[in-house]
Amino acid sequence: MARRPRYLWLAEQLRTPILSGKMAPGSRLPSRTHLARTYRVSEQISRTALRLLVTEGLIESRPGSGYFVRAVPEVYRLPRTDATSGFGLGALHRERLGTEQQRCSGRVGTRLRLRDGDPVYRTTSLGLASDRPVTLHHSWEPAVLTAGTLRTPFDAPEDGPVERLGAAGHPVDRVVEEVGVRSLRDAEATLLDSTPGMPVLVVERTHYSGNRPVETSDLIGSAEHCRLLYRLSLAHPRGRRPPA
Repeated sequence: MARRPRYLWLAEQLRTPILSGKMAPGSRLPSRTHLARTYRVSEQISRTALRLLVTEGLIESRPGSGYFVRAVPEVYRLPRTDATSGFGLGALHRERLGTEQQRCSGRVGTRLRLRDGDPVYRTTSLGLASDRPVTLHHSWEPAVLTAGTLRTPFDAPEDGPVERLGAAGHPVDRVVEEVGVRSLRDAEATLLDSTPGMPVLVVERTHYSGNRPVETSDLIGSAEHCRLLYRLSLAHPRGRRPPA
């Protein structure tokens, strides 16, 4: 059996008291030099062990001050599959930033099965908790579906896509979601008051009317703070009733 790297062993010595609560949030860790002397390892090993714990989100580096135990982040659960899901922002307060008409291209066109240059309505909003931005939401829909009606995102900003598109003659009967993780982009970081490069969850949701995609959206939220809550209804065998 290969010998376990010393930096992993040292990281475990530091990780255990953090996870057990013996080292409270805000506690300062010993310096790299002090760790090296205490555990009889090189400073390179202590530096690597500390960087590993930073990557795991257990500690943070404060330039000029050292390493500190991070506070447990507040977690927001976003319901996705029931009637209360709405825009996918859960219990967060939704702040609409605006709607604009633009020409679609690239991945949005592929998701909506449109040609490059076809007009779409793009709406942007934030999900806030105590006035702090937690999620960013972009949605796109083909302008041809509601143009000339009072059911565009401009005319009915408080209505969700299901209500608006259904009233315009395009009833939504299917929703498909794809979930992934990527790095936060510069423009998104500005809106979320965050740092570019941070890992974020991205939920790509597309509404269909029959086989036609009628709206698609991206829900973007910190991978550290956001959880997606799915509720799946299961069919019960005939003759059996669900327990009370």
